[in-house]
Amino acid sequence: MLSRVKASERERKEGTGMKKLLAVVMAFTMTAAMLAGCGSSAGDSASTASEVPAESQAGESAAEETTAVTSTAVESEAASAEGEAASGSDTVYHIGICQLLQHEALDQATLGFKDAMVELLGEDRVEFDEQNASNDSATCVTIINQFVSEDVDLILANATASLQAAAQGTEEIPILGTSITDYATALGIEDWTGTTGANISGTSDLAPLEEQAAMLNELFPDAQTVGLLYCSAEPNSIYQADTIRGYLEEYGYTCEDYTFADSNDLASVVTNAVSACDVIYVPTDNTAAANTEVINNVCLPAGVPIIAGEQGICAGCGVATLSISYYDIGYAAGEMAVDILENGADISTMEIQSAPNVTKMYNEAICSELGITIPDGYEAIAAE
Repeated sequence: MLSRVKASERERKEGTGMKKLLAVVMAFTMTAAMLAGCGSSAGDSASTASEVPAESQAGESAAEETTAVTSTAVESEAASAEGEAASGSDTVYHIGICQLLQHEALDQATLGFKDAMVELLGEDRVEFDEQNASNDSATCVTIINQFVSEDVDLILANATASLQAAAQGTEEIPILGTSITDYATALGIEDWTGTTGANISGTSDLAPLEEQAAMLNELFPDAQTVGLLYCSAEPNSIYQADTIRGYLEEYGYTCEDYTFADSNDLASVVTNAVSACDVIYVPTDNTAAANTEVINNVCLPAGVPIIAGEQGICAGCGVATLSISYYDIGYAAGEMAVDILENGADISTMEIQSAPNVTKMYNEAICSELGITIPDGYEAIAAE
């Protein structure tokens, strides 16, 4: 499907170049015919070359020069037209961006994506229509439908609900996801091979959960109960909680789920968690990321530490994290977009890319207040 879209685009560009070339060739042909006609008439009316006036000879010389100049111009214009059709360097791409909601991690991913496209294409060759769904799945659908009706060149779906809406909205426009933890879970794909086989690819924000479990054990080896706090409406949060539970249980921890439907019941769920748990783990959950102050206002007074799935959550309410760079995964998605639009890369065979680096980080202020000493090898999160 994507190949048909790209083939159509190439045909359109090549057609424009060929029209220019044909117009120039026709002009050259007409000019050459007129000059040939003039030369033949002069030859018939004159009995000998010696009887041709000097002015006529000069005219013929000028005609020959004109023919040469015209031929050169045709060749130059033809080369220019062919080059323009082949390179497509004048194409301005229209990109639709659907971001589920505003918080630091998703904002950084969108910024990285835009920076990559502008740096690789130039600011005058890309236009962004950036929309925010305010954490509402139905609004994601509306935004995607708008992009489809506008026939944008590519869609960036930032977060799982945005990706799911885009996948349902179009099978033709290329879709790149970012800030997606697990594409197989998000798209309901069984027998995952690393590619979707459809008009979808992108980058993942999945940090190594086994290493996050090891971090929790490094900092809190004597804890007994770990609360897994996440939004039950986010499939990728469920995936992370289910996965890290197995790793934590290998260390001997008892794990309990504390789920909330949305931000309205978050405070009450956190209150229940701190009354029963020694440590809380929060995955890369969008609702939690947008409400870290609510979580911190309950956990900090209760003296219960949080291990966070990413830097933004840790900065708001956590003590430590093993975090990726959301800017980096957004930038990688931008590079993929350019490869698709400029080079005709087949998105259906493009493997999902993961963050190249992870970093151990800690929240100095919260650690100090809770009296937690962080070992060497951790980077302090910069205070805002």
